[in-house]
Amino acid sequence: MAHPVYPKLLEPLDLGHITLKNRVLMGSMHTGLEEQVGPLKKMGAFFARRAEGGVGLIVTGGVAPNRAGWTKPLAGKLTNRWEVYKHKYCTDAVHEAGGRIAMQILHTGRYSYSPLAVAPSAIKSPISPFKPRALSNRGVKRTIRDFVTCAVRAKEAGYDGVEIMGSEGYLINQFIARKTNKRTDSWGGGYNNRIRFPIEIVRQTREAVGPEFVIIYRLSMIDLVKDGSTWEEVVELAKRIEEAGASIINTGIGWHEARVPTIGTMVPRAGFTWVTARLKGEVSIPLVTSNRINMPDVAESVLANGDADMVSMARPFLADPDWVAKAERTEPEAINTCIGCNQACLDHAFQNIRCTCLVNPFACYETELVVHPVKSKRNIAVVGAGPAGLAFSTTAAGRGHEVTLFDQADAIGGQFNMAKKVPGKEEFYETLRYYDHEIKRTGVRLNLGKKVDAGDLSSFDTVILATGVSPRKINLDGIDHPKSLSYVDVLRHGADVGGRVAIIGAGGIGFDIAEFLSHSGESTALNKDAFMAEWGVDMTYAEPGALTKPHDEPSAREITICQRKKGKLGAGLGKTTGWVHRAALKKKNVQMLAECQYTCIDDEGLHLTVAGESRVLDVDHVIICAGQVPARELAAPLEQAGIEVHLIGGADVAAELDAKRAIGQGTKLALDL
Repeated sequence: MAHPVYPKLLEPLDLGHITLKNRVLMGSMHTGLEEQVGPLKKMGAFFARRAEGGVGLIVTGGVAPNRAGWTKPLAGKLTNRWEVYKHKYCTDAVHEAGGRIAMQILHTGRYSYSPLAVAPSAIKSPISPFKPRALSNRGVKRTIRDFVTCAVRAKEAGYDGVEIMGSEGYLINQFIARKTNKRTDSWGGGYNNRIRFPIEIVRQTREAVGPEFVIIYRLSMIDLVKDGSTWEEVVELAKRIEEAGASIINTGIGWHEARVPTIGTMVPRAGFTWVTARLKGEVSIPLVTSNRINMPDVAESVLANGDADMVSMARPFLADPDWVAKAERTEPEAINTCIGCNQACLDHAFQNIRCTCLVNPFACYETELVVHPVKSKRNIAVVGAGPAGLAFSTTAAGRGHEVTLFDQADAIGGQFNMAKKVPGKEEFYETLRYYDHEIKRTGVRLNLGKKVDAGDLSSFDTVILATGVSPRKINLDGIDHPKSLSYVDVLRHGADVGGRVAIIGAGGIGFDIAEFLSHSGESTALNKDAFMAEWGVDMTYAEPGALTKPHDEPSAREITICQRKKGKLGAGLGKTTGWVHRAALKKKNVQMLAECQYTCIDDEGLHLTVAGESRVLDVDHVIICAGQVPARELAAPLEQAGIEVHLIGGADVAAELDAKRAIGQGTKLALDL
């Protein structure tokens, strides 16, 4: 019987030799668990938890078929019997949990962060310091054999299939595109030669693994780089890949070096499913679509519209391993939604840190962060219903403590209530919806609109101060001038801001204020067509790579961001999204000044020196985004009264309003008490 709310999403998919229980594929993402020394028990626990949550088919992070294909030295690979043994711990765990799992075979090519890097041509990538060596004809054939051997090893390790990574600008994609394949032999030149490499990999893999083994081919359906594939070439390759023996074609969107955001929170939900929809009818095997699908209603709509046969989601299963189970129970309000921030997943991966999730610190720490019922119940007061306080309260109450959560505001959320107003950060509404549900589910006593003092808290065993931060007031002549505003005045209190603005501070808050003030009308994160136009994506696919001239919408205001130190503004922003924020503001002609020394604010505007040169910015307002200080005035009187006090979140460390740290700290403290 079809599900009453999500009939397409939860419909089984028959692949002939196996049937998947629903249309949900957990897409590949590198977590760092692939590099674990010894048996892959942590990786197994991570994927088994998602299998328990009901995912139809899981795809692992990329595993190299040889050392040249490593993402970095000593990264995960599968080439020998010992590595087969390691991987069996993962596949056994998933199968015991009732799931199915495929291993992604990933050869990074010129993207490898290694001196062993190889590519079709010796062309250096802009995202790796190592220039690759061009593969010889013999080397190409050996690499194909390595892919095949890796697939055979994956089958021996117990995987239900493999995904052959042919997109995102990795080695296979490098062979396909004119941009990176300058060969003149039988592996280069015309399109038929350039696609021989992926076709031979799929054909020979099918011959080696037999008919009852899933082969997913990840096809780059839109390269988003100059000299990428044309739409006609994409269609031809898809047909040839089907003929070669693929079971499923998965959608790849954009190369890693593309200057179009594809997975950040500023990308509209399901913003690229139109690309997969274009391929429907051209092949008969199932098509999977991907990117920024994070809630069941979005996924159901994509499938009901006929855009694809399955939906792929990776980071949403970092955020909530029970995503599918909650959809089955028709409880979307209970889903801890991926907000597309990248802060704890992709940013960690690029820093060689184990991935986790900003909104779910348990992700990738399943064997270390374990929820146990309390042995001794405490009566706990939590002051502050921002991210840290919410995480602590719901986790502690879920363990069995009695928790009362106070906040002087009339709504939960703290600093998130400012962040959610910034264009491109609308997903923060989802996090607050989730915590509202968790407060009710775990039995937290919520007391809003009440500013407490030490006397109000004297009856509690333990007090958690999650009182957040206050804007740091800088020492500057004229700081109290009417032109001077803090970011709180703007985002929380809705202060009227003039048409000419200077922003002091180029951290995350300064950039958020610039985004907020430079926009007028609907956020492009909520409008697919406007987003594609802004970033120069041609939805008619008239040119190779589907690029066109970006549409730059002028800012509603003249804005200048200033920072004291030398160097690029926004250098401390996220590793994988900082460039997006800088590029978005550049499109709006936001000016950025480094090496600023501030003199005063007066009727003329902001007086300052820039690299030693005196200037006056004739502005209507100066927005101060120059840091924060902890708001922890209650700590001393509570400690003097002999009450156990813990500081978490901004009340502990005020730097950059770090929600990742706040939620992680609140969660871990709740597990320890």
